Order: sequence, then structure tokens, then C-alpha cells
Amino acid sequence: MKVRSLIFGMLCMLALGAGFASCSDDDDDDRREDTGSQVELPRHRVFILNQGSWEYNNASIAFYAPNGDADFISDIFQKQNNAALGDNGQDLIEYEDRMYVAVNGSNYLAMLNAAGVEQKRVSFAGDADLSAGIRYLAAEDGYIYASFYNGFIAKINANTLAVEARLGGLGDSLEGVAICDDVLYVANSYKQEGGAYIYNTNLVAVDLRTFTKKADLTVAINPNRLVEEEDRIFLLSKGDYADKPSSLQMIEPKNGNKITEFGEATVMCAANDMLYWVASTTEDWTHYTTTFHKYDIKSGQTSVINLAAQAPELATTNIGMIAVNDDNGDIYVGTASYTTNGNIYHFKKNGTLVKKFDCGGLNPFAAVFFD
Repeated sequence: MKVRSLIFGMLCMLALGAGFASCSDDDDDDRREDTGSQVELPRHRVFILNQGSWEYNNASIAFYAPNGDADFISDIFQKQNNAALGDNGQDLIEYEDRMYVAVNGSNYLAMLNAAGVEQKRVSFAGDADLSAGIRYLAAEDGYIYASFYNGFIAKINANTLAVEARLGGLGDSLEGVAICDDVLYVANSYKQEGGAYIYNTNLVAVDLRTFTKKADLTVAINPNRLVEEEDRIFLLSKGDYADKPSSLQMIEPKNGNKITEFGEATVMCAANDMLYWVASTTEDWTHYTTTFHKYDIKSGQTSVINLAAQAPELATTNIGMIAVNDDNGDIYVGTASYTTNGNIYHFKKNGTLVKKFDCGGLNPFAAVFFD
């Protein structure tokens, strides 16, 4: 009896050990869902959306290995899919270990796996409501929310890319979107009347539970980009490109939509309870004065990031992108000239320059990270 009990106990221990080994194997398996990939990619990946030039069909997505364990690929979308991304890349986000890319001129949304291989695509070219062009993306609870240039937003199933709902009459040329507490905030930027641009001053709040308009919020002229961080909405308004400069604002939904002004800004991003922005001014669109800033949302402290200490040219360059890896705090800055390929500057969180490289395309605009 004792022998039988001992054998039984040993078998249980072996089974338990096998279970632990299985779990350990799973934990050590860093491979992603890269089905269809033409290249082997490392665990840590950065994908950069290059907008390209309007009507030149030269938008692209570049791949960069931040740990230096793979070669840079200037157009991984082309390599993986044997096709061009299209006309004017507008936005790129990561959601549930996938990428979603909005291409404005070609007017479609594509879902890519973590290696940049296209899984599904939905075109809006033949849709009367959405034919004016897709703009920005936000994701939550299994849905992608997209803005369009004719006053519509769309609720799109993140798995099937089926448009499950749409809401119009929200404004004119809708731009940035961000989500906070089941409310989608949408920037209503401008309209054209008689060939003239008329810039708006409102954000539209949409209740996502009912998918109906909730309210309008008055903000600085020409609202454009939006991000959410730590239950705040950050808005970059572009001004009128003449007398009224760009403006960065913080909106606090839980505090009666209180608005705090941060001054001029041209690009921004948020990660790890921090807001990052770039202020770049010019009088001739050739010579720039550029500074980098961050705001600690929890402490309320604002400070300057001296990235130009290790890359002096950034102080006089037009910046088209700033992005931060929320896993390690690394900062990525992209330059834009609209005529030549942009450069990406990869900095550590403390401002140490890791690498500068040609981004492989025109006007780097957004980046996503897989860690």
C-alpha cells in the first residue's frame, strides 16, 4: 500500500512538474502571431507611418528594431504584402497586438498583424456617408472609432472591420478622436465656404453607450489632434496659420470639462502619465525655432526636454512626429520637410541619443511599439 501511494505521489509530482514546464515554456515563448511574414522579426519592434505626399501614392510603414537585433526595413508594408500602402497615410494605432492603419486619400482602413502583414481591409470609397475620407482612429472594447471629413464618425468591429454604426451631422472636417469614460471626443476643425477656410472652435462629445451626440465643448480655433492620458483629454488646435497661433489645451472631463492652456505646440503625444509636445515656430516655413517639453500629469509639473543637446539640428528643424514607448519611456522624434525623407531620432528616456536614421519615406507621422 505504501509503495502504491509512493508511486501515485511520484506520478502526481511528475504531472505537476510537466504543468510547470508547460507554463514556463509559454512564458519563454516570445514569438508573436507573425503568420505570412516574409522576414523574421525580433520581439521588440517599432513601426513608423510615413504619410507621403498627397496624390503620390507613396505612403509607407517602416520597421525599426530598437535593440539593434534586426535590419531596418524602409517599407515593411510593401515587403510583407507586395503592394503599396496607398495615398496619404493618416493614422496608425496598435490595439490588441494588431495594427490599424487609416489611409486618407485611398480611403480605407486595414488591420495588420504584428509583423505588418495585412489581415483585412475595408474601403469607404463607395460609401456615401464616409466617402470624403477617413482621418483618425481610437480603439476601445473591441471597436475602432474613425473620423471622416464630412461630419461622420464610424464604429467599426475591430475583428471583422464591419461598420456596425455611423453617426453624422457632427460638424465639417472631423479630425482627431480620443476616448475617456465611454465618451468619444471628436475635433471639428474647419469648413470651406466660397473657397475660403472657416476654422471652428468646438469639440464634439459622443456618448459611446448610446452612440449619440452628447455635447459641444468650446476650445481654441481649429481643433485637430487629440490624445487621452490619465483621464484627461489633450487637444492640439492648429490656429489659423496667420494671426492665431497653435494651442495646446488640457480638458478635464471629471472636473466640469475645465480647460487648461499650455501655449503653442505643433505635435504631441502621451504615455506613462506624461504629456510630451513640441513647439516649433517659423516665419518663412524654412527656418524653425523648436523646443521640446513634457508635463507630469500627476504632479502638474512642466519641464523642458533638452533633446537638442545631443542632436543640435533639432533646435532648427520642423518636427512632424513625437512618440514615446510606454514600455520603457524611449522617445522618438521625426523630422518632416515634404520634399525629402524624414529622419528619426531615437532617444532614451533620459534624453541620451541612441540612434539617428533615415525613416525611409516622407513626413513620419505616427509610431507604434510592440514590446
